[in-house]
Amino acid sequence: MRIGQNPAKYANQVARPERITVAVLNYIPFLSGFYAETLDVLKLSLDTLQAGADLPHDLLVFDNGSCPEVQDYLLGLERAGSIQYLLLADKNLGKGGAWNIILSGAPGEIIAYGDSDIYYYPGWLSESLRVLETYPGAGMVTSRPFRTREDLFSATLEWAARTPGVYLETGCFIDWEDFSSFEFSLGNSEEAARERYQATRDFRLTYRGVPAFAGSSHWQFVAYKSVLQQFLPFQMDRPMGQVRQLDTRVNEAGLLRLMTGRPLVQNMSNTLPPEERKKAGLPDRAARQGKAARRFFEFPAVKKPLLAAYDWIFRLYNT
Repeated sequence: MRIGQNPAKYANQVARPERITVAVLNYIPFLSGFYAETLDVLKLSLDTLQAGADLPHDLLVFDNGSCPEVQDYLLGLERAGSIQYLLLADKNLGKGGAWNIILSGAPGEIIAYGDSDIYYYPGWLSESLRVLETYPGAGMVTSRPFRTREDLFSATLEWAARTPGVYLETGCFIDWEDFSSFEFSLGNSEEAARERYQATRDFRLTYRGVPAFAGSSHWQFVAYKSVLQQFLPFQMDRPMGQVRQLDTRVNEAGLLRLMTGRPLVQNMSNTLPPEERKKAGLPDRAARQGKAARRFFEFPAVKKPLLAAYDWIFRLYNT
């Protein structure tokens, strides 16, 4: 038998979500080996995200089965009010499974998605939104220009060719410093980066006075929730490696895949940037390893079997 009346009956209003939901997907299974610095990377990513987000937003974090230390840190942020929506999975659902929940459940009209290893610069959100709202039929906007596969933004180039008022330039517009910083963050060597810099090109658009580059990526993007929902669900049987499904589906739907006119985010991968390592009192990785050692471990005959062994050990203990 019920005793009394539920006080919620007398509430006059409820909270309304912000128009923009910034969503972060995180996975840190343990804090050693490859993942030794990833909690520090996550902390820096969330700090710069909030500092650089210059528009009202809610923050949603989906943790994909991380270790207790990481989930405890996120719970602390949620209790402090820094995270508005925190979802903790007890096992890794993979990026596809996490996307199915994030992209359908985020309360905002606009979703600004990012992996948990991204460094954000001031103004990243407003400038990305300006591109999204200026270009009709925009499917997704990544907050930095870089070079990606041309076949994945063919619909963008077709739209530019047939639309009055669009100015399209082809050439080398991303300077070497911006290009190489992103390539190095992916673990590519300087030799490989220079070769790719010479072999590829940029497609720069201007529409209604707003510059953008053709292309975008699944690791960070801003998009309308209503657009993203038409591509759900994602069926991925591996935690990683199949994430280009989103890129492909957006292009095949005839939607634009765009990037901002200047770098507003950077990939950190699994290590802190050099200046942040210095602040934290951590040793410089490049100086510690030495050039000769780096060349040795980058040699394909050495690198490939070592990575294969690491992958086997990781699967043995974590799948």
